[in-house]
Amino acid sequence: MTKLPNLAIFDLDETLIAADSASLWVRFIVEKELASPLLIEQEQHLMKDYAKGSMNMQSYMTATLAPIAGMSTKALAPFIDEFIQTWIRPALFPAALERIEWHKRRGDTVIIISATGEHLVKPIAELLQVDDALAINLEIKDDTVTGNTTGTLSYREGKVVRLEAWLEAHSESFNALYCYTDSINDLPLLQAVDHPFAVNPDPALALHAQMQEWTIMNWHHENDIQR
Repeated sequence: MTKLPNLAIFDLDETLIAADSASLWVRFIVEKELASPLLIEQEQHLMKDYAKGSMNMQSYMTATLAPIAGMSTKALAPFIDEFIQTWIRPALFPAALERIEWHKRRGDTVIIISATGEHLVKPIAELLQVDDALAINLEIKDDTVTGNTTGTLSYREGKVVRLEAWLEAHSESFNALYCYTDSINDLPLLQAVDHPFAVNPDPALALHAQMQEWTIMNWHHENDIQR
């Protein structure tokens, strides 16, 4: 009997990259004069709530999508391409790339589940050549970003909801589910898989991982890429 593949689920921010992609994006669009510098301060305030596990994700998305609301997807694409190459590629953890390749060599399916907008996550998934990406869905009307989101937000328990929907939509069965993340916000997702891994965990997740005897992995980046 052929052995079933595993499913490897990776968080994105502070797990695959040594930064938060949404925070970097805010700095990028301010640099490109698509947004006011005041957005940086607003975003930093919201991220403090994220660290405490109390962020209102809808409020965060509304604030950070506002500068590109009304832009066509065609006009936005060159900015995203530049952002991926100049801000995201240098921020990748080498150990993350090695772990993705380890899963691929085993014949596993690799996906990203992130609480960041799909306009950023999907191009990053393409860069990493993983099988799929689940992220916060943006409303697009007439090929234009409206500034709104659609569907279940892939945040906290929402990640589990989105994963379950993805599994139902894919007929392939998996032997076991692996999950890698840094954040206590992803505790529901970690509790839903067979093999949870805490990668560079925040203090709350580190404590929980130690108590549950989960594997803790420390991935390093040689450069400070927090601009």
